[in-house]
Amino acid sequence: MALNIIGISALYHDSACCLVQDGKLKFAAEEERFSRIKADDAIPRMALKYCLKEAGLHIGDIDCIAFYEDPRKKLGRQLWSGIWDRSAILRKKFRPRWVEREIRDILGYEGNIEFFDHHLSHAASSYHYSGFDNAAIMTVDGVGEWATTTYGMGLGSNIDLWEEVSYPHSLGLLYSTLTNYLGFEVNEGEYKVMGLAPYGTPRYLRQVRELVTILDDGQYALNMEYFDFLEEERMFTDKLAVLFGKPARTRSIPVDQDHMDIARSLQVVLEEILINKALYLHRKTGSPNLCMAGGVALNCVANGKIIKNTPFKHLFVQPAANDAGGALGAASLAYTKYSGQLMQQDKLSHVYLGPRFGTAVIRQMLEATSLRFHSFEGNPEKLLKATAARIADGKVIGWFHGRMEFGPRSLGARSILADPRDAGMRDKINAMVKKREGFRPFAPAALDSEYKKHFDIDHESPFMLETCQVISPIDLPAITHVDGSARLQTVSYNTNPRFHALLEAFYALTGCPILLNTSFNVKGEPIVCTPEDALNCFIGTNIDALVLEDFIIDRDENELDILEWMAGVMTTKYAAARNTYTFI
Repeated sequence: MALNIIGISALYHDSACCLVQDGKLKFAAEEERFSRIKADDAIPRMALKYCLKEAGLHIGDIDCIAFYEDPRKKLGRQLWSGIWDRSAILRKKFRPRWVEREIRDILGYEGNIEFFDHHLSHAASSYHYSGFDNAAIMTVDGVGEWATTTYGMGLGSNIDLWEEVSYPHSLGLLYSTLTNYLGFEVNEGEYKVMGLAPYGTPRYLRQVRELVTILDDGQYALNMEYFDFLEEERMFTDKLAVLFGKPARTRSIPVDQDHMDIARSLQVVLEEILINKALYLHRKTGSPNLCMAGGVALNCVANGKIIKNTPFKHLFVQPAANDAGGALGAASLAYTKYSGQLMQQDKLSHVYLGPRFGTAVIRQMLEATSLRFHSFEGNPEKLLKATAARIADGKVIGWFHGRMEFGPRSLGARSILADPRDAGMRDKINAMVKKREGFRPFAPAALDSEYKKHFDIDHESPFMLETCQVISPIDLPAITHVDGSARLQTVSYNTNPRFHALLEAFYALTGCPILLNTSFNVKGEPIVCTPEDALNCFIGTNIDALVLEDFIIDRDENELDILEWMAGVMTTKYAAARNTYTFI
């Protein structure tokens, strides 16, 4: 009999579910992709339904549900923080068996439930999927139960976390606080601050260093007179504005040079601390391998600096390093506990673990509309040449193929694609398609056989988790950030043959083996999951053409009034913007 383990992260943000079967990761998805609620925190009943359906299982076939943190330990921190007196709604959550009841009542599960510490789940989500037989481990996020940063070692199947930094001292909360101060949404806007930083100069280093002190070993401490993590509208005290000599930005105020300089100063200090602690961890372990997880590990700029400025030779960051990835770690921990064996997982080579939709399903959907479309069924080569020609002609393409990616990055399954050589393309996509801030960069996807000629990096980067300098002889303004860097994705035939073939078709046509690749969504919306989601996004934006598996829909061949009518019918739900970190 197969050993079936479900991993779940839920109830705070980035809810997700995965299935590990006989030590192999089979399926995984975030709940937001089904509910269409950005960063949905609900028990992932729809993601679970997907995993069970794909595996041909029922809920009674599951040997264990593994939850990514320990509710009892978390309750201790919540009570210590004084949250208990805040409201009756919050008190409903703060009961030791609340999470267990949610799992049993919503999922109808009567079997074994295992709870693992939040940062242990983070650690396992990286180490158990890294392919390393030994590695130093560093996890960094806002907060789990008490820990905000942990240090440890993985050896065989064993993970030993031997030091931690405890709440309220947190690099994740430091970054989120200044994200909030700079007027961006917490748990989402941290990416914007990272993208804004290269436009600034680090002239606020003194002020940012006033906020955090580097201590011996793995420790650091926040200066708490500047922070208030229990406020509902902001994460900082009035003293923070005094420190920077500038009131907090609201979303109606344009971003100015001061904001850019604060972002740059914050990024520099974060990198200093992470490099300092990574050096400490290397001294303690001597391992050439480093595994990182937690939301801060999604800071791809810092990741690149760590690997270049420490003795570590190899860095593995699990691509869903945020709380969603905790589901993978909890599942792998439960598998090891129940089987007594190592995960059967080699190094995680891809995250195409979500739903896919066949040609017949998509044809049926398209034929139920009045849309004009081109069919390339049975002729993928012709489809790829037609798509590459559209991109070379300056068109923006919605690309929908195969299984959906797990994690926050689109990696060629649910992507928006364009020509990286087009100087106006970045502004076009930001303004007309993504509907987001113009300073945010776009990433390149490059053939794995060609990337070294164009980017200063000596290893493949399949998950867009490191930045590197652009050294291409081709002018690539649409994917080159203001500081000359790019967040590279290398594309392999073995993991995504159709996306690889599209890059080859574009290379043959233009001499450029690179495409601009950004997530298939608009601001505030989850990445598309279904063909209907993709069609909705296409209709509601100025994407020029939509490639749905073996079909192409061109905007200029369809009546605008039809598209406007359909956009009104097909709706998306939105979660409220967050001003504080959702660790309550």
